[in-house]
Amino acid sequence: MSENRKPLLGFVGKLPGGTALGNAGKTHCPLCMGLFKAPRLLPCLHTVCTTCLEQLEPFSVVDIRGGDSDTSSEGSILQELKPRSLQSQIGILCPVCDAQVDLPLGGVKALTIDHLAVNDVMLESLRGEGQGLVCDLCNDREVEKRCQTCKANLCHFCCQAHRRQKKTTYHTMVDLKDLKGYSRIGKPILCPAHPAEELRLFCEFCDRPVCRDCVVGEHREHPYDFTSNVIHKHGDSVRELLKGTQPHVEALEEALAQIKIMNSALQKQVEVVAADVRTFSEGYIKAIEEHRDKLLKQLEDIRVQKENSLQLQKAQLEQLLADMRTGVEFTEHLLTSGSDLEILITKGVVVERLRKLNKVEYSTRPGVNDKIRFCPQEKAGQCHGYVIYGTISTKEVDPAKCVLQGEDLHRAQEKQTASFTLLCKDAAGEIMGRGGDNIRVAVVPNDKKDSPVRTMVQDNKDGTYYISYTPKEPGVYTVWVCVKERHVQGSPFTVTVRRKHRPHPGVFHCCTFCSSGGQKTARCACGGTMPGGYLGCGHGHKGHPGHPHWSCCGKFNEKSECTWTGGQSAPRGLLRTVAL
Repeated sequence: MSENRKPLLGFVGKLPGGTALGNAGKTHCPLCMGLFKAPRLLPCLHTVCTTCLEQLEPFSVVDIRGGDSDTSSEGSILQELKPRSLQSQIGILCPVCDAQVDLPLGGVKALTIDHLAVNDVMLESLRGEGQGLVCDLCNDREVEKRCQTCKANLCHFCCQAHRRQKKTTYHTMVDLKDLKGYSRIGKPILCPAHPAEELRLFCEFCDRPVCRDCVVGEHREHPYDFTSNVIHKHGDSVRELLKGTQPHVEALEEALAQIKIMNSALQKQVEVVAADVRTFSEGYIKAIEEHRDKLLKQLEDIRVQKENSLQLQKAQLEQLLADMRTGVEFTEHLLTSGSDLEILITKGVVVERLRKLNKVEYSTRPGVNDKIRFCPQEKAGQCHGYVIYGTISTKEVDPAKCVLQGEDLHRAQEKQTASFTLLCKDAAGEIMGRGGDNIRVAVVPNDKKDSPVRTMVQDNKDGTYYISYTPKEPGVYTVWVCVKERHVQGSPFTVTVRRKHRPHPGVFHCCTFCSSGGQKTARCACGGTMPGGYLGCGHGHKGHPGHPHWSCCGKFNEKSECTWTGGQSAPRGLLRTVAL
C-alpha cells in the first residue's frame, strides 16, 4: 500500500501577506491566562492546560450509560460495552462553560490533546523571535532552525549534529524567522502507545488514527488505510455535520441580536415607565400632602370650634353658678340673721330673684363631645386630578334618630327570607354616611323565646345596614334592633309570620266564558252568572266584578296569595275551569 499525500485539511502552506489561518488567537489558557502548556480538548470543545485541569476540584458522578465515556484520548481503545449498571465516575466542570466533563480512566492526561492549540502556541512563540521555544532534541537550548522533514525544532548544536548523520543529511533546514508566515509548523503527532512511531494510518474499525506498530499488533485484523486516503470521506462527514450546525449558529446569533435589541428597548421602556411612575408618584404625593394639610386644618378648626363652645358654656355656667351662690348665700343669711320685719321687707326682691334663677335652663352635660374620627377608607374627592381618600368625621350615631325601613318590616312568611334596612343618623338627624357602627339584632318567636332566629347584618358602608332573617315557623315574633346597646326608633316591634305563600290553582281570567271556551257548566269564585244557563261569569253580566280576577278565589291581584280553602263550599265546576 503506497501513501498518497494529497494535502486536504492539514496542509503546510505559506499565506500571502504573512497571515496565518486557523485558531491563531486561541493560544492562551482561560484559567492561567498564559500560553497553553500541554493543552487538552474537553468534550465541550474548550481547551485548557493540563496543569490547570489537574488543579480543578473533581466530583463523583454516577454513570448509567453502561459504556465508556467519549472523552478518551488517542491512547484509549474501543472496549466491549459493559452491562447497564450504576458506575461511579470522576468528573470536573469546564472552567469556561460549566459543562460536566466525565474524566476517562486515565484522568486529565487521558483527555484529547489539542494539536491545533499546540501549533498556534508555536506560531505565537515564533512571532516573539523564538522566545519560549526550546530544542526538541536536547530540551535545553533555544531553537534556531526547524527541520521541515522531521518537523523538529533544533538548536544550533543539534542542527549541526542533524546534518552530520546519514539519514538526515539531506533534510531541509529552515530558519525560524522564515517560518513566521506559515499557517502550520506543528510537530509530528506520535502514537501514545508507540512513542517512536508517527500516526500516519487510520483504523476504520476503531475509528481512530494508528501507527505502523498498531496495525501489526492490537489492530492486526482491522481494516485501515493512510490518513491522506480516508480524510476525504471523514472530512465530508464532518462538513455535513458542520452544514447542519452553521444554521443554528446563524439563528442563535440572530436570536442574540434580537435579545440585544429587545433588551435595549426594554431599558428604554423601563426608563419611560419609571419617569411616568415618578411623575405620577410626585403628583400623588403632592396631592396627598395637600389633602393632609387640609385635613389637619379641618381638625384644628374643629378643635377651635369645640373649645370655643366649651369655653362659652363654661363661662355661662360659671356666671349662673355665681348668680345661684349669691342668691343662695343672701337668702340663707337673710333667713338666719334677719329680723321678721327685715325678711318681710326683702321678701319680694328675694323671691323674684330666686324664681328667675330657678327658671333658667341649662345643661349639666358638655355641649360638645370628643367624637372625632379619621376614616381612611372613605373617598374625599379629587385633588389635582388624583382620587384621594381619608375624611375627618365628627358625627356620632344617635339611636333615637335611627329609623327602620322596608316592606317586610312587620310581615314575613315562613321559610322565606324577610329583610329591612336600618338607616343610621346623628343627633341632628343627618345620615351618617359611613358604616362601622355596633349593630345588634335579635328576632325571637313569642312562644319560643329560647329559640331566636339567626339574623344577618350587612354593613353597606354608607350609614345603612341590610338586615335579613328567615323564620322557620308561622307566628308572632319580636324584633330588637340596637345601636350601641340602645334601641333605635321603633324598636322593639312585632312581626307576624304567615304560612308559606299558597299558589293559585285556578286561572287569572277576564271571565269564565272566555277562559272555558263558552262551556255552560264552568263556574267562577266571583259568583257571577250569565243568562241561558251559563253557571260562570261573563262581561257585563250579573255578578261580574268588572276586573280580571282569579277563578279559584276571586282576587284581583295576579301575584296575590290564594285564599280558597278547597272545602265543601267550593263552587261546582271550579276545578274544570282551572283545568281549562
